Amino acid sequence: MRYDQSRADKLDETMLELLPESAVESLGQWLADPERGQRYANGSGPHTIPYAPSTWMAVAPWPTTFADRAAADSASVSRAEVVAAVRAAEQSESWAEAFVATQVWGYGVTGYGPYRTRQVLAQPGAEAVLTEAVSLLVGKGAVAAYEALNTLDGLGPAFLTKFLYFASLALPEVKGPRPLILDSVLAGVLRRHTMKVGRAVGYEWSEAITKRIWRDSGWSSHRYDVYLRWMYAANDRLVASSINWPAAPDVLELALFSAAWDPE
Repeated sequence: MRYDQSRADKLDETMLELLPESAVESLGQWLADPERGQRYANGSGPHTIPYAPSTWMAVAPWPTTFADRAAADSASVSRAEVVAAVRAAEQSESWAEAFVATQVWGYGVTGYGPYRTRQVLAQPGAEAVLTEAVSLLVGKGAVAAYEALNTLDGLGPAFLTKFLYFASLALPEVKGPRPLILDSVLAGVLRRHTMKVGRAVGYEWSEAITKRIWRDSGWSSHRYDVYLRWMYAANDRLVASSINWPAAPDVLELALFSAAWDPE
C-alpha cells in the first residue's frame, strides 16, 4: 500500500482522542502494586539501572558524581542521580559529560554501550551539536532539539531522547512540553493501540499505515511530536481519574515500558 500522509494524520487525530478505560484500570493497578509502580507514586526518580563502571574506562568525560571506575566492579544509578549528574555537568558547561551520564543509565549493563557512546562523541563537532540541542530545547522546544541531535551518526532516537529527557529535567525551564524517552518498546505500545483504534473506527487501511508510522526505530521529528502529544494527553486523563496518578508524564513512560498496559 502506498503511504498517504493525510491518512496518517487522520489516524493520529483519532488515536490522540482516546485512552480507553482498560488502560486507566491497568495503569492504576500497576501504580498500586508495591512490587511494581507504587515506588513511583511521587515520581520516576527512584527508577534505578545497574551498570559496570570498569567497562566505561575509555569513555570521557566521566560524570564527576558517578562511581569511581577503577574501584567499582558494579554500581547502579537512578533517574534522580542522572539528573543530579547532568546538573553538575551543566555547571561546568560540559554537555558531553552530561551526555555520558545519560548513556550510562540508558545502556546499563549492555556491553556495547561504552563503544557506541565513544563513537558518538568522537564525531567532529559532537559536543557543539549537544550544546545546540540544549539551546533549542530552551528556545524552541523538544521537536527542534530532536531534529538537531538526529544528525549525529550512531545515536538514534531511543538514546537521543534519553539525553533530551534528562537535560530538560536539569534545566529550570524549557519551551513547551518537556521531552520524554521514546524507544522501540514505547513505539510498540503506540503501534498496538493505534491498530486497535483504527480497526474500531473502520479504517481498512490503518494497519499498513500504523506499521510504518510506529515502526521500531527511525522516527521522524513529527512522529516524536505526536508521541509527546499523546503521552501528555493520556497523562492528563490519568491524573483526572480516581487512581491517584502522579502529575509527571515520565511515570507513564516508565509504566508503559514496564508493560503496565497492553492495548491488545
